[in-house]
This record gives sequence, structure tokens and C-alpha cells, in this order.
Amino acid sequence: MEGVDHLAHERNMAQFDVNDMKIVWAGSRQAFEVSDRMSRLVANDPAFRKDNRVHLTRKELFKNTLRKAAYAWKRIIELKLSEEEAGRLRFFVDEPAYTDLHWGMFVPFLKGQGTEEQLQKWLPLAYKMQIIGCYAQTELGHGSNVQGLETTATFDAKTDEFVIHSPTLTSSKWWPGGLGKVSTHAVVFARLITNGRDYGVHGFMVQIRSLDDHSALPGITIGDIGVKFGNGAYNTMDNGVMRFDHVRIPRNQLLMRFSQVTREGKYVQSDVPRQLVYGTMVYVRKTIVVDASNALSRAVCIATRYSAVRRQFGAQDGVETQVINYKTQQSRLFPLLASAYAFRFVGEWLQWLYTDVTERLAANDFSTLPEAHACTAGLKSITTAATADGIEECRKLCGGHGYLCSSGLPELFAVYVPACTYEGDNVVLLLQVARFLVKTVSQLVSGKKPVGTTAYMGRLQHLMESTCKVQKAEDWLNPSIVLEVFEARSARMSVECAKKLGEFTNQEEGFQELSPSLVEAAVAHCQLIIVSKFIEKLQGDIPGKGVKEQLQKLCSIYALYTLHKHMGDFLSTSTITPKQASLADDQLRSLYSQVRPNAIALVDAFNYTDHYLGSILGRYDGNVYPNLYDEAWKDPMNESAVPDGYHEYIKPLLKQQLRNSRL
Repeated sequence: MEGVDHLAHERNMAQFDVNDMKIVWAGSRQAFEVSDRMSRLVANDPAFRKDNRVHLTRKELFKNTLRKAAYAWKRIIELKLSEEEAGRLRFFVDEPAYTDLHWGMFVPFLKGQGTEEQLQKWLPLAYKMQIIGCYAQTELGHGSNVQGLETTATFDAKTDEFVIHSPTLTSSKWWPGGLGKVSTHAVVFARLITNGRDYGVHGFMVQIRSLDDHSALPGITIGDIGVKFGNGAYNTMDNGVMRFDHVRIPRNQLLMRFSQVTREGKYVQSDVPRQLVYGTMVYVRKTIVVDASNALSRAVCIATRYSAVRRQFGAQDGVETQVINYKTQQSRLFPLLASAYAFRFVGEWLQWLYTDVTERLAANDFSTLPEAHACTAGLKSITTAATADGIEECRKLCGGHGYLCSSGLPELFAVYVPACTYEGDNVVLLLQVARFLVKTVSQLVSGKKPVGTTAYMGRLQHLMESTCKVQKAEDWLNPSIVLEVFEARSARMSVECAKKLGEFTNQEEGFQELSPSLVEAAVAHCQLIIVSKFIEKLQGDIPGKGVKEQLQKLCSIYALYTLHKHMGDFLSTSTITPKQASLADDQLRSLYSQVRPNAIALVDAFNYTDHYLGSILGRYDGNVYPNLYDEAWKDPMNESAVPDGYHEYIKPLLKQQLRNSRL
């Protein structure tokens, strides 16, 4: 029945006020109010309709995205929205578009790499969208290995210009979002060559299309790289290919905050420390971790609500059992619910880290930079990998109906999964973390004190010798016990890797040989960070009766499920005993039962509108089956009872007249 809340009983079971949890999830009352207002603004505007995306051709889909992006900008101007409000509006429009790269990569990179003079020239145009920019780094032949990029920027002292050129097929820029059809300008990464010397990869501001008729400028070949994975999904984005044929740009279009080339062609480092580039990197990776919590929470919301609606087997008094009441469903679903909250809070902490790094950089304090680089790289890697896997698990938790596009899950997965690759391949990033961990262990001998998220390494001797204090299942609810167990596991895995590396005469050969173990050590360290930041969150002021208790349960579920999943690490490092591992599993099952009455309220706290969720299975009112049935009849395949092709291909087959038909 329409207008009836089929999940009202579930909501009435909650042991906390969902409105309090909404504020905790949003980060503050102000952030909640902005998010709530923008989500409803988008949901109530038919111009942002998206339920027909999967039926559109690629060209129709792309043109529709252009329309929405232009309309969103019009509304931002009309309503005089703040930068925060505009960002939330674009988020809830929920359609990958060139604006994501313009605001998320192009503008931040300009701000980070341009001189004051350059910013005065380009930023006002970018802020008004009088120029549209993209970030042209990745090439056909190189992605993760940025230093291997082949595009060249050779200085010509006679004309005071750089000559941008693509010397090989593999030097073609490949993948930048917004490049294929929309961007007028690009930050192009190329090898700076002057006086015959290669100074490595630098960023250059290059106009790539005419501001009069949008045609590609002379010497530049640009196009779209083609259809990508999934229906709708990321196909709204014009990921592009671009080649340069000796394209000339003025010398002052080298982004010159950190280095310049003089009129005579001399390469000069500026007084500004190159370490400042880390600020932009931390900002981008912080955003990616927050995006992981957004995407995972969305999938979990759909799967949780549908699990409460769906009934199968175990009929009592003629009523079958809700799927969410099966322990097998809980043991797959609730750890993902806990992960969504865990990623949210570590994302909040990364916002603090970004502010801290920015302030330190301004004061020429670079002491925490290597650690900040390592932890942001690792957190980007494990949150995106867990989220991609989690979305797919949520699809499977919804059974056969999860495979329908109308469930919202196939498109969500297709849109999200490239996050495992862009801004750093996840395995490559973990190897960077591992290098830092091994270096941290080796520097302990010289007395160098570890900082930030590696501070626990300062207690290495204790952690190598400590024994887990768990004697009964309830002991696993003690945050200090859990934290020390995760610290000991991480420390012991890092030390073991460092010892094995020391046995190789050639360190690089050793690193290659031991890379699988090094990745596992990096994962252990990053999981420790997430657990520790969840615990820190709980030590702060959390408003609302019963809210903190629910978050404590979710924190314990995240930690104990991680322990369960990586039990081999904890046992092989003798961090815990088999008996303690068994007690952890007992406690985990108990926690699932405790969270069960609050499950619907915990996903309601995400405050997602039905428009944003885009899922019939995840409808707020739980009225799934009538709407799923009605949706089927909207499919273009059902416009006629007899399909196109019947007379040509089905009828001859049925009438045994294939010999005479024109196939």
C-alpha cells in the first residue's frame, strides 16, 4: 500500500533517537542541515530525475548529464549557494560529470601549484566556469608510474615557449574525466626539457579547445575513449584521449609555484618548499575516503532495508522469517554497516590531518609529511577496496532482485569500482606504506621517534613481548585490549618484514620478493588506524541518549570482524591464542543480535532520500514488491506484447519455415 510505512515496526524498535545519529553521521548540526536541505532540493526537482538512465543511449546519457550540470550551476547561481552548499547539491545530483574533475582536481591543483600571478589570471575564470578544466596526467602507457610519463614540454628559447608533444602512441593522454568532449583547458603533465636536460614531470596550463566554437585547437587531437563498464554508471563521464603535435604555449604557463624556467632557459627552483604539494594530495585522498563511506553506506542502506522486507522460510503462524533475522545474513551485512561508520569517522580525522598538514607546511614544518603521505595512501587503498567488495556483497545480500538495475546496486558498483585504480592503484599504494613502515622500524635503532599513526612503534619492545589479556568473551569489548592487539599484530608483521628484507644483499630484489607479505603488513597498519580513530571518536562528546552505545557496538563489530577475517595474521604472530580467537567470534555473534533491533534506524541516520538511493529495494517505506512490479512494465521491452523481430525470427522458427526466412 502506498503511503504506509512498511518498516515502521523496525523503526519503533530503535534504542536511540535517529535524529541524534544523523547529526553524528553528518559531523555537525550545521553540516546535517546543509546536507538535508540540498538533498531535498535535488529530490524535489524533476529536472534531476535519474530513474531512466539505464535506458538511454550513450549520446543521450551524456547530453542529459550536460543538461543537469548546466541546470545545477544555474540553481547554484540563482540561490546564491555557498561553496559547501554547492558541493552538497552536486553530490546529491548523483551523476559523474566533468564538474567533478573541474572542482575536485583542476581547481585544487591550480591553487596548489600556481603562483599568485597565475592564480589571479585563471582562478576567477575557473570559479565562474568561464573556463572548464581537467587533470591530464595518466597516459595510455603509464598510470601509477608518474615518473614514466612520456609527454614532453621542450623549452624553445628563441620564441620563449614550451613545445608540448606526444612522441609515441603510448604518450597519448588517456582517461582524464571531462577531457573527451567538454574541457576547454587542462593541467597537462609533461617532462620539462630545457637546454637538452630532462627535469622530470611538471604541470602545465594548456588551452585545448576554442572558447568561440569549442573545436580542438591546432595540433591537438581529442576524443572520448569509449563505453565503460556498466549500464549508465560512469558512462555519463567523457573520459578522454588527447595527443599533442608540437603545440606551443607561453613559458609562463608552466605552473611555477615550485620551479620556473628563465627567459634564457635556465631551470630554477623557487624558495617555496616542494613539500607543499603534499597538501593537495592529502586533500584529494581525504575526499576519496569520505566518498568510500558515502558509497558503502548507500549500498548498506539498500541491503539492510530490503533484508527487513524480504521473508523466506521458517514460517511460524503462516508468516515467514525476515531475512535480516538469519545469522548468516547478519554476519555478512552488519560488518559492512560497521565499516561504513568506521570509514566515516576516519574520513573526519583525515579532515583534521589535512588542516594540521596545511598549518605545518605554512610554518615550514615537514616532520610529519612522510607519515601523512603513508597513512593517506594506505587509507585510500583499503577503504576503496573494502567499499567496492562491500557494494558487491550487498548486491548478493539482496538475492536475485539485487541484480536488477532498479535495485540501484549494479550501477552503484559500476560507478564506484574505478576508485580502486584512480589516484593510485591500491596495491601500489600499499607498497608505498610498506616502505615507510620498514623504514620506521629500521630508524628505531638510531633513536628516531615515530610520529602520528606510527607512534605505537615507539613501544615496539613491549608490543613484541605483550600477551593478550582476554579471558572471557566480554573482554573483547574493552577498547584498550582491542587496540593493543591490533598494535601488536601490526608491529610484529612490520618487524618480520624488516628482518626478512635484511637477509637480502640487494634491498630492491628483496622488496620485490617479499611484496605480498609487505602488502599484508601495510593492510594491518591501516586497519589499526581505522580501529584507533573509531575508538578516539567514542572518547569524544557524542550527543543523544543511546547513540554512543550503538556506536560502541559498531566499533566492536568492525574490530572483531577484522580480527576474524585476518585471524591467520593474529595467530601466526602469536598476538592472540586460538581460544581467544574463539571468544572473539562468540562476542561477535552476540553483537550482531544487539545491533539487530537498531539496524533500520542506523541506516536511516544516513538521511538518504529515495531519489539519491535510486533503489526500489531500498525505499524508505519498504513498499518493495508493488513498485518492483510496476517498474518492470515501464521497460521499453514491454511497450508491445509482440516483440520486434517476431515475424522475421520467431514465427519462422515456430512454423518450421526457417529455410524460407531471410536471416
